[in-house]
Amino acid sequence: MPFCSTDGLRYFQFDQLSRPEITHGIFTRHGGVSPVPWATLNVGGTVGDRPARVKENQRRLLAALGRRPESLHEVWQVHSAQYVVADEPRGEAPLAQADILLTREPAVTLLMRFADCVPLMLFDPGIPAIALAHAGWLGTLRRTTAAAVRAMVKEFGSQPSRLIACLGPSIGPDHYEIGEDVASAFRDQWGEAAQTFMHSQDGRVHLDLWAANRALLAGEGVVTIESAAICTACHLEDWYSHRAEAGRTGRFGAAIALRG
Repeated sequence: MPFCSTDGLRYFQFDQLSRPEITHGIFTRHGGVSPVPWATLNVGGTVGDRPARVKENQRRLLAALGRRPESLHEVWQVHSAQYVVADEPRGEAPLAQADILLTREPAVTLLMRFADCVPLMLFDPGIPAIALAHAGWLGTLRRTTAAAVRAMVKEFGSQPSRLIACLGPSIGPDHYEIGEDVASAFRDQWGEAAQTFMHSQDGRVHLDLWAANRALLAGEGVVTIESAAICTACHLEDWYSHRAEAGRTGRFGAAIALRG
């Protein structure tokens, strides 16, 4: 697996994004300052951890990628298909409610937080431009990954076939049991196609977020798709999992930036 280590922090990098124009990483739970149950690199500010620890963990994450805290742009993630164009670092501006961030500014570092939902990174080498998105079951139902592609097309003139799309560690289908209400919502929204990423296991319905989001990307014309295929619930030694840890856990960070 393509893991890197810097100053005690361990993070995943995609082969397709390992290029000089970009710095990026999806960070495991190692190398931070937070105690149990957030041990240790928690960057989630709404899970009960102290703000000072979260800020220090965030600083360490950014430093591992050679980025300064002042470059950061983040959002209040609300399981939507809304996007924000980050023309500059957020600074002291209020957090916008969105689940897609995009930029073509090397001065900006995009950051989002996860604990089972799917991290999506997009890169258009022809501009260059990048996007970062967050898609759990509700974001997948609302086609957040497709919306991210469309945002790149609308805002930057990207060609979907030129985009590189990467799906990060998230809960795998064997661990992601869903209720009949969620299954029905997917059948209503997706029709027969929903059966390609929902399956029965021990009499219960399981959702394959990886397959669903790959299908969304392919449906938008994206050709190059890399998937980490790492289940957060299977690997608690590395990742936070809201489902596997019954909600008492932290949030791992995914960050991406263009190099100037």
